[in-house]
Amino acid sequence: MTSTFARIAGVAAPALVAAMFVAVTFVAACCGRAGADEIVVSNFGVSANGMPYGVARAKGFFKEEGANVTGILTSAGGGTSLRNMLAGGVPFGEVHPGSVVAAVLQGADIKIISDTVLTVAEFVWAVRPDSPVKSIQDFKGRKIVYTNARSTSLGLAMLLLEKAGLKPGDAELVRTGGFGEGVAALDTGLVDIAPLPEPLLSEFGSKYRIVVKASEVLPPLANVVGVATPNMMAQRGDFIRAVIRARRRAVAFMIASPDEAGDIVAKDYNLAPAVARAAVRNLTTSVTDGVPYWGTGQIHLDGLKRMIEVQRTVGAITGEVDYGKIVEPQFLPDDIKAVK
Repeated sequence: MTSTFARIAGVAAPALVAAMFVAVTFVAACCGRAGADEIVVSNFGVSANGMPYGVARAKGFFKEEGANVTGILTSAGGGTSLRNMLAGGVPFGEVHPGSVVAAVLQGADIKIISDTVLTVAEFVWAVRPDSPVKSIQDFKGRKIVYTNARSTSLGLAMLLLEKAGLKPGDAELVRTGGFGEGVAALDTGLVDIAPLPEPLLSEFGSKYRIVVKASEVLPPLANVVGVATPNMMAQRGDFIRAVIRARRRAVAFMIASPDEAGDIVAKDYNLAPAVARAAVRNLTTSVTDGVPYWGTGQIHLDGLKRMIEVQRTVGAITGEVDYGKIVEPQFLPDDIKAVK
């Protein structure tokens, strides 16, 4: 169990790395086609957001759509993934929208070109079976896990308290550095409530009692987005379009064939097949206010704005955001090009 917990990374704070992007963007402009057939997917092999890319690769969808994706680069946290993408001249990346906006506000030239994960439905908050906590109202006076300063998990914990009519000071928010470490703290009684995101939920959820499901309490919140630099958009437009189409096909395949998709995910994520199948089934059937977890790529502006406001509450975003300048849907297929 410990080794599995150790590989579940926390969400990096977007603002901590934003200032580095101006210099890195210059490097990217000089890199030409270096790593041009690689893509960057934040937390691939760890967090659920990136699962469709592994399916697209295994099923040959990338090649069939005209994108010879030779590798999926990854790292923990959107900020690090963005740096890697820019430094390597990679044409397409999938990262947390807070990281993108923080970077843009610091002067980086990067666009949101697709909306790939539309909700935070992979999150539940759980307690030990004998816990007296039964609802979010019972969060008052309790110790609640979050991963890192300015992280999504911190923002969501604060949002849950708000939903319960509580203030941040009404509970003790405990930083653990990662989701697995948070569950270990729950096991030992150091905390009262911990978030269990997929695939951690499918692997260990039976040990705990779920108190809150994000899909039932929180509105749709843009979780990760597809991004590209104007330089790569001009040079590698066909590649970017092909990646978006292939990922869209992978999501459709996962919905139609969750067990086969789960077996593919199991290899990429080093999971038991039964666990990966359960995670895929859970997320392909999840709906939050009519919105699915994995999107087609079509941009849902309301969900994007909500997530940025969550990031603002934890200090990850400051300043006004001009969404008209950040969002660029031109690479989406015609039937999903309109911004919702």
